[in-house]
Amino acid sequence: MIVISHRGNIDGPNPKTENKPHQIEKVISMDVQVEIDVRFVENSWYLGHDDNQNRIDLSFLQENKEMLWCHAKNIFALERMLEAGLHCFWHQEDYYTLTSKGIIWAYPNHYTGAGILVMPSKELIDKYRQSIYGICVDDIREFI
Repeated sequence: MIVISHRGNIDGPNPKTENKPHQIEKVISMDVQVEIDVRFVENSWYLGHDDNQNRIDLSFLQENKEMLWCHAKNIFALERMLEAGLHCFWHQEDYYTLTSKGIIWAYPNHYTGAGILVMPSKELIDKYRQSIYGICVDDIREFI
């Protein structure tokens, strides 16, 4: 089971550091993959869940592409990330979606035996630990 840091969080949600390049690099240096929120607006790349919060270059995504799960927050980001060969996906409230690598990404509180559980309860993790592909959580410390 792989562990993915939700927006670069380590010890629970932290809006001050979520989706910030230095925080993402910190988690990657711990050899943990990271789910990030990516936008492409007016020919510029941004990280941020609700807004264009942190401007980045495409090179940031490319240099870290083996460790990133890029959640496209608009269609322009999705199109360009697919063109660049980045691991990405798009969904809003769909229960399930496929990443560009063909991995099932589940909406929070939805179970998938073969994919990524997002923000699952400890009970769900314990129950399905042997069959799930991975989890995406804010508190990675207890799993790494």
